[in-house]
Amino acid sequence: MQQFTHMVGSRTYGFRDLKDLMAKATPARSGDNLAGVAAASAEERVAAQMTLAALPLSTFLNEALIPYESDEVTRLIIDSHDAPAFAVLRHLTVGDFRNWLLSDDADEAALAAASPGITPEMAAAVSKIMRIQDLILVAKKCRVVTAFRNTIGLKDRLSTRLQPNHPTDDASGIAASVLDGLLYGSGDAVIGINPATDNVPQVIRIVGMLDEIIARYGIPTQSCVLTHVTNTIAAIERGAPVDLVFQSIAGTEAANASFGVNLALLAEAQQAALSLGRGTVGNNVMYFETGQGSALSANGHHGLDQQTCEARAYAVARRFQPLLVNTVVGFIGPEYLYDGKQIIRAGLEDHFCAKLLGLPMGCDVCYTNHAEADQNDMDVLLTLLGAAGCTFVMGIPGSDDIMLNYQTTSFHDALYARRVLGLKPAPEFEAWLKDMRIFTADDYITLGQAVPAPFQAALPRLA
Repeated sequence: MQQFTHMVGSRTYGFRDLKDLMAKATPARSGDNLAGVAAASAEERVAAQMTLAALPLSTFLNEALIPYESDEVTRLIIDSHDAPAFAVLRHLTVGDFRNWLLSDDADEAALAAASPGITPEMAAAVSKIMRIQDLILVAKKCRVVTAFRNTIGLKDRLSTRLQPNHPTDDASGIAASVLDGLLYGSGDAVIGINPATDNVPQVIRIVGMLDEIIARYGIPTQSCVLTHVTNTIAAIERGAPVDLVFQSIAGTEAANASFGVNLALLAEAQQAALSLGRGTVGNNVMYFETGQGSALSANGHHGLDQQTCEARAYAVARRFQPLLVNTVVGFIGPEYLYDGKQIIRAGLEDHFCAKLLGLPMGCDVCYTNHAEADQNDMDVLLTLLGAAGCTFVMGIPGSDDIMLNYQTTSFHDALYARRVLGLKPAPEFEAWLKDMRIFTADDYITLGQAVPAPFQAALPRLA
């Protein structure tokens, strides 16, 4: 096991192994302090970053952070590594890799070609020595396009997940939120509900309701009930009209076990969804959520820093060619990301690493009410993610999830980001919005006017 040292002035800093070096090089965050792996000072952090910058990228192929024999995520990373794609990067150090990513040589085509050769640990390592502007610039150059009933991730597009959660799963309450979101141009990524009552009959009921809404109004989007993958498999077996299979995932076998999943179960779910053939323009059927701190909270982090664990989750996601992935960046709480500054940095790191690894990455720009953060911090992160080419964000009435009790982005927030940054919804969804006269010909939403005729009949039922 390789040890590392670096001298700053007259002081020499030592790092006992690669995982210690990675942890000490990570920008400050509360979760790493909680785990006891963070740098003790800013000077030690800089020493670790300088040491990491000089490390050959190929080191990560020769030294596993979690042993191959004891972790199926490590085995997935090593066994699926694309050596020919890595050939163009093999001679680089982590610092050289940063320079290449920022160069004009690393254009959209070059990044896509290299992506299968980049491991999550390589992505995490280079992110640790990058500034905010670096993370934004490189992510902006990465293009990841997926499809089901519409096409997600095209250039100059920002999609939204319409999240009409209700604390009692009341059908009228859910429908009212869906209508509200659609009238603000939200919902092209997915209409996705976190059920308050998580069981198979309830999943089937909500899936059926969403399917009826999508079919009645001819909406080119997809639905998802964010239940455990085993519930979705059971719902499919009972004939439910499932579009997407959802699951929270993490970057270690132990953390995934705490979620009650493994790679074989995810593969079973993917095949079950594919067998339904419900996509019209594509067959990406999986939806994954991640978040820094999940492996630590499950005591499944193996002494790794939380951002490296998070990047390893993207290897799991990449295996199943998902339609959507998003980090729920500030949801776990201040124990892992203490304040707005840490949440902003983490959201941009997650987006960068996932895009570099070829994932259609979105972000739940969010925080809990006991974190040292507020909506102004979320405005900053939302704007930076929009500039970085984020695939999708959340749309929730008033930015306040009344079922999950956290703060995120509203329908208005997504509309703001689209207007300020010149972004549009998915093309099929944009055309539908114009056909329904929700959007006008100049791509701006029609505010303060009558509800479009096709929706008027729904209003009495919602009253």
